[in-house]
Amino acid sequence: MTSSPLTFRSNVWLTVWLTVAAFSTYFCMYAFRKPFTAGTFEGQTLWGMDYKIILVVAQVFGYAASKGIGIKVISETRPHQRAGRILLLIGLAEIALILFGLVPPPYNWIFLFFNGLPLGMVYGLVFGFLEGRRITDLLGAGLCLSFIMASGMVKSAGVWVLHQGVSEYWMPALVGALFLPLLGVSVWMLRVSPGPTDQDQAARRERLPMSAEDRRVFFRSIAPGLISLIAIYVLISILRDVRDNFAVEIWRELGVSTPAVFSITESWVGGIVTVLVGLLFLVKSNRLAFWGNLYFIGAGIILIPGGTWLFQSGQVSPLVWMILVGLGIYLAYVPFNGMLFERLIAVRGERANVGFLFYVADFAGYLGSVGILLFRNFGNAGLSWLRFYVRFSYLVPVISVGLLVFAWLYFRRKVG
Repeated sequence: MTSSPLTFRSNVWLTVWLTVAAFSTYFCMYAFRKPFTAGTFEGQTLWGMDYKIILVVAQVFGYAASKGIGIKVISETRPHQRAGRILLLIGLAEIALILFGLVPPPYNWIFLFFNGLPLGMVYGLVFGFLEGRRITDLLGAGLCLSFIMASGMVKSAGVWVLHQGVSEYWMPALVGALFLPLLGVSVWMLRVSPGPTDQDQAARRERLPMSAEDRRVFFRSIAPGLISLIAIYVLISILRDVRDNFAVEIWRELGVSTPAVFSITESWVGGIVTVLVGLLFLVKSNRLAFWGNLYFIGAGIILIPGGTWLFQSGQVSPLVWMILVGLGIYLAYVPFNGMLFERLIAVRGERANVGFLFYVADFAGYLGSVGILLFRNFGNAGLSWLRFYVRFSYLVPVISVGLLVFAWLYFRRKVG
């Protein structure tokens, strides 16, 4: 158990404290990552490509590289190092945004690569404060609510700043700066929080830093099942990133340009997904909770094409469609962001931590996102983002169902 200047008489207050701290910390991180996507950068091209594509790919490359680095760094990070590293990484990201505003286009795209490079490791550091507890499922659901809601809200903030006359190139740095005070308070709350208790460690296993050999041994022990799950995560991540990075373009094709629409859809999605996934906190059996996570993934995979079919047949509005598909995406996506791996580690009882498994999956996910962005630009440049999104809303679930069936059969033997 980690010593802390704070003590809580009940898990209720500890849950509230940690949920608020983790939610607000990661919400603030999004203010340094996503506001630039509220711009369209029309009229600017580079190497024959739309400049926004260049910017998105540059940041995603940086983010993907960060995930690769994080496989080692996050899995080896010790508890006392987390808070300082969060502040350092986000500070470096803000410096990159300032340089993005200072350097004229088309020479400033490289700074979005350097913006993404540190930010990709923030999630693992934040989740490190939450894992290995009996309340981790609840805390993880609250943390995931932050990235579901934050993306839409900081884009709305970015659009609002643009409407005040700020340029598309300076807007990201300004939005990030507005969130610095809240970031400082939020990280302090995490830093002074108590660590897992002896009872937590008995229920969920002690979470220790992993050496290179620890990582190899754990991955090899269940490699086929992990690879199939990671493949599902890659596919869902691609669909999520298209929705996330090009929401402005998709909504515009649907005839909607109101800034608040981003917040409306993601608030509904975030609230529903958080409640559903958070209910796994009530399941004490690690084995049953692991299967519960797979059920959520399966339900999400089915909801994606179902919602799209309803929209194309004229039975639901564009707003309802975006909410339904968002629910499907995040029901399948959120379990991978800690809760699925949290329960898998607890069941297996081997030396491991969530940071390692999550960063292996996320690294693969972002590589997939980069690949699909390049494919769309060079292979299907004439295809609108709306049509591209609709097509992938059918293709991704078809492949994912097969992978999920394989993973299910594999883990029936390994987990029981």
